[in-house]
Amino acid sequence: MVHLQSFFIILTYSFDQIKFKMLGTFQLSCEKEKKASDSLFTSLIHSIKERQAEANAEIEEKQRAEEKRAEELINDLQLEITELQGKDSELKELVNTDDHLHFLQRLPSLASLPPTNREWRETRIYPELCVGTVRRAFSKLAHTLKNDLDSLKKEEMRRMQKYAVDVVLDPNTAHPNIVLSSDGKQAGRGELLHIVPDVPQRFDPVICVLSKKGFQSGRFYFQVAVGNKTFWDLGVVKESINRKGMITSTPENGYWTVRLRNGSEYRALDSPSVLLRLQQKLKTVGVFTDYEEGTVSFFDVDARSQIYTYTGCLFSERIFPFFSPGVFDHGRNAEPLIITAVSNET
Repeated sequence: MVHLQSFFIILTYSFDQIKFKMLGTFQLSCEKEKKASDSLFTSLIHSIKERQAEANAEIEEKQRAEEKRAEELINDLQLEITELQGKDSELKELVNTDDHLHFLQRLPSLASLPPTNREWRETRIYPELCVGTVRRAFSKLAHTLKNDLDSLKKEEMRRMQKYAVDVVLDPNTAHPNIVLSSDGKQAGRGELLHIVPDVPQRFDPVICVLSKKGFQSGRFYFQVAVGNKTFWDLGVVKESINRKGMITSTPENGYWTVRLRNGSEYRALDSPSVLLRLQQKLKTVGVFTDYEEGTVSFFDVDARSQIYTYTGCLFSERIFPFFSPGVFDHGRNAEPLIITAVSNET
C-alpha cells in the first residue's frame, strides 16, 4: 500500500512537471511570435510613414516650384501689360497731334507689339501638380512589403518542413496501370495493366494510389516533384473513401486535393472547385496538414508561395497522402510523380 501511494505521488509530480513544461513552452512560443509580429508591423508602419513623408515632401516641393513659376509668369505678363498701356497712351496722344510728320514717324513703333520672352498662346497652367507621386511612393512601399513577405514565406516553409514525414506508396492500393518504383517513392503511368490481386483497398478504375502510413493526429508535410507532367492529382483523403468505381473528389467525399489538367489548368477540388491562377508552372508541390486545426495547405515549393488552403476540414478518422499520376496523354504524361526528400536549405 505504501509503495502504491509513493508511486501515485511520483506520478502526480511527474504529471505536474510535464504540464508545467508544456504550458511554459506554449507561453514562450506565443511570446516569441508576438514579439516577431510587433517588430514586423512596427517596421511596416515606419515604412508607411517614411513613404508618406517622402510623398508629401515631393508634393510641397512641386507646389513651391509651380508657385515660383506662376509668379514669374505674372511678373512677365504685368511688364508686357504696362508696356502696352504706355503705348496705348502714346497712341491716344498721337491721334490728337497736328504734326503729321511726327505721327508718321512714331506710328510704326507704337503699332507693333512689344517684344516678349514667352509664347503666351503655348503657356499652360496645370491644376494637377503631381502625376504619379503617390503611385511611386506606394511602389516603394510595395517593394518593402514584397521583401518582408518573401522572408515570411521562407520562414513558413521552413516551419512546415519541420513536420516532414517519410511517405512510401502502398502497392496494395495502386491501380493496375500505375508503375511504382522499388523504393515506393515514385508513381508512374504505364500503358499496360499489371496483374495484381483485386483487394478491397485497391483503386479501380480510377488511377490512384495511397501512402502506406496514415495519420490520425498532429501535423505532417510531404512534397512531390511533378516535373513536366500534364495531368496529376495530389492531396490527402480519408481512409474510408470508396476505392471502387468512379469517384468525385470533394471534401464532402473525403478528398482534399489539387489537380492539373491539360498541362496548364490547376484547380483545388473544393465545393465548388476553384480555378487556381498561378504565376508559373508548378514543379514541386508541398502538402501540409494540421489534423487538429482542420487545414490542408498546398504550396509551390520553388516559389515558396501558397497555392490553396482547405479550412474547416472535419477529420474524424485516419487520413492518407493521395496521388494520381493521371492519364497517359499520348506519352506526354509518362513522367512519374516523385516523392522528394525535404532539403534543409529551403
